[in-house]
Amino acid sequence: QVAMQYNPGWNNSSVNLLHVRAVGPSDTLHYIWSSIGAPAVLLVATESRSSALRINWTQLLSPAPAGAIWIDPPSSVVYSTAVVFTKVFEYSEAETLEELFYPTYDLSDFSWDGINHTLNHTALTAEFTGIPATDPSSSFSNGSLAFRVTAYEASGRDRTLPSLLHTANSSKVEFVLAGVAPRGNSSRFALEVATVEEIGVAQKLRSARSIDDEYTPTIFEVSVGSILSFLQWKATAYGSQTPRREDSIQCRSHGLQAANWTLPVSSIVHAYFGEGVGSAYTISAINISFGGEDGKVYQEKRYLSWSALLGFGQPPKDTFSPLVISIMAVALGTPMALLLVGSCVVLFAQRKRYSEYEPIN
Repeated sequence: QVAMQYNPGWNNSSVNLLHVRAVGPSDTLHYIWSSIGAPAVLLVATESRSSALRINWTQLLSPAPAGAIWIDPPSSVVYSTAVVFTKVFEYSEAETLEELFYPTYDLSDFSWDGINHTLNHTALTAEFTGIPATDPSSSFSNGSLAFRVTAYEASGRDRTLPSLLHTANSSKVEFVLAGVAPRGNSSRFALEVATVEEIGVAQKLRSARSIDDEYTPTIFEVSVGSILSFLQWKATAYGSQTPRREDSIQCRSHGLQAANWTLPVSSIVHAYFGEGVGSAYTISAINISFGGEDGKVYQEKRYLSWSALLGFGQPPKDTFSPLVISIMAVALGTPMALLLVGSCVVLFAQRKRYSEYEPIN
């Protein structure tokens, strides 16, 4: 059973906090999404079916939000982590073959629309849309940046590319740049993603080719996480609102490193983890870049979307689909059938030829 709550206990839509609560047979999973500070999501697993989110809104919106968010009862929490979308970089290749970086878009300085008009309790979707609070280059005059969130009640596969395989323990986030004017002739973009984990929980960056390439052939799956949670994506983005394979944009991940900076103070991460972020918890960061070598795909389309799956436990793994099994059966079964039939024909022909001779007495 999955339910969504928007700003629980607060009647003002000037800030956004979305609580996704999934109740299982003996546990509850909490996803808390927010654009207070940098866009972020808290993932909290509890061993109680009645665990509830509590928020002290006055404290949460103050300069010192530590302790403003907690799960009741606290003793029910068995694991918690967070993913924060901190910055968007724009860069291009200069004539000297060096990368030229433009001023960074700090997502904690964005102004975000209220998500109440995009919240769909039936489809379990919502969209956080924002623009920079100050935009000297007017790049966002006709554009916006968005994070689209989807929760799931059961296992399955998205119908739209990259056709991510999901479980009921996971949620999807889609990063979208739409109509944003690039500041260079061959601009490329990169999204900085930070993760928060407890000390001693080792995170790894993994890359693997999917067994079943029916949906996004030749594309690698990349995941970052621990044995307790994951953030998974396919190494491709798309340059169309209705993506096709020919709309794919190259996607690369650039190392998982310990972050030597602090998260925005006003983020919900500090509100939940407190001042221990950086001491009791470790912060790691990874940059995910989009665009080919010349960056012309975004220059032409002015649209970019990238999807990732996040959740508890291990990321779902592809198995052979019925279509691929059928193709394999035909591809391997036909030669075997022909070989078997041919062998039978040869044996029958030999027996018939030998039977024309009288036995020698």
